[in-house]
Amino acid sequence: MQHQTVPFSPPRIDQVTIDAVTAVLKSGWITTGPQTMGFESDLENYLGCSNVIALNSWTNACELVLRWFNVGEGDEVIIPAYTYAATANIVKHVGATPVMVDSMEDGCWICLEDLEAAITSKTKVIMPVDVAGNPVDYDAINALIASKRAMFNANGEHQEQLGRILFLADAAHSFGAEYKGKKVGNHADVTGFSFHAVKNLTTAEGGALVFNLPAPFDNEAIKRRFKISSLHGQTKDALSKTKAGAWRYDVIEAGFKCNMTDMQAAIGRVELERYSETLAFRKRICDRYTAAFSSLKQCNTPTFTSADWNSSYHLYLLRLNDFSEDQRDAVITRMAENGVSANVHFQPLPLLSFYKNLGYTMDDYPKAFRAYENEISLPVWYGMTDDQIDYVIHHVKLSIS
Repeated sequence: MQHQTVPFSPPRIDQVTIDAVTAVLKSGWITTGPQTMGFESDLENYLGCSNVIALNSWTNACELVLRWFNVGEGDEVIIPAYTYAATANIVKHVGATPVMVDSMEDGCWICLEDLEAAITSKTKVIMPVDVAGNPVDYDAINALIASKRAMFNANGEHQEQLGRILFLADAAHSFGAEYKGKKVGNHADVTGFSFHAVKNLTTAEGGALVFNLPAPFDNEAIKRRFKISSLHGQTKDALSKTKAGAWRYDVIEAGFKCNMTDMQAAIGRVELERYSETLAFRKRICDRYTAAFSSLKQCNTPTFTSADWNSSYHLYLLRLNDFSEDQRDAVITRMAENGVSANVHFQPLPLLSFYKNLGYTMDDYPKAFRAYENEISLPVWYGMTDDQIDYVIHHVKLSIS
């Protein structure tokens, strides 16, 4: 087979994208403005929900949520051990303790039994992760939170209003996925999406929050407050101040700087308009992989649908049965030598030096390690040709034999 180079996940940048960004540049308005507001409205229409705010990253967006909920020193936030560092880092940023939970026996999603056992009177937030685009069991987590209401120890206005643990969904991988007939974004108190360069829908860098808090919360008012918090606590954004005589503003908090720009939003609006096409394309690639690998004894292929949910097909996590970590790494190296870029999602947090040095140990999360040690993530991106898909399949088979 003739040598090819197959990247892992390049963004979809074509003339439509270039024209949209060029139009923003020519408009003279490149920071937060009409395109960002339009993108938020587009997101609400797509998700079938209200009160979406677009920001510069999942990380800063979800950190704002923790700060708004008054999470700090002495508090605990439950997260999976099997996730990217950002999930834990924002907990450390606010001075709280990340409480890591092991994975399910047969996958990399958070184990509900271990999650329940981890809840204490210090628990303020539960932040599970929709790994690879497959939703967690939102109803089960909501029911678990409700059952632990009596344990909740409120500190501050918003905690007292909610009266229970906050459900903050890390949906960085699952934009467009569905759970029980509704798009992800409609099931948790707050949902955070990522539009990083390797995500299904990208804005180069970027993220969004969906507010779905119960009464007596006013989600629209919360969205307005988050806009202020994302602009250094300033009561007017730059576009509002351009109106005649409207220059004066106030600063009502020591806020942060994490707004989305119109250049980013313009990319996102193009991507969202054709997102159904993107998802269908990604599904076709994943189906091709599954058809090729499902009969091989060395391969354990991923699931993308169930009775309750449909994936966003963000990642193709192929597991190599009975392969050690070193053997898995050798497979990735052999593939790379033949031009195929594969990845690993994720290194569980206790393997990383920062968290290892804090005292977290991989021995406490054996199921997360088993999910990680023999996993390879294959290229999935819009525009992959049939020849490229066949090339990946060929070199996976060659590398594991």
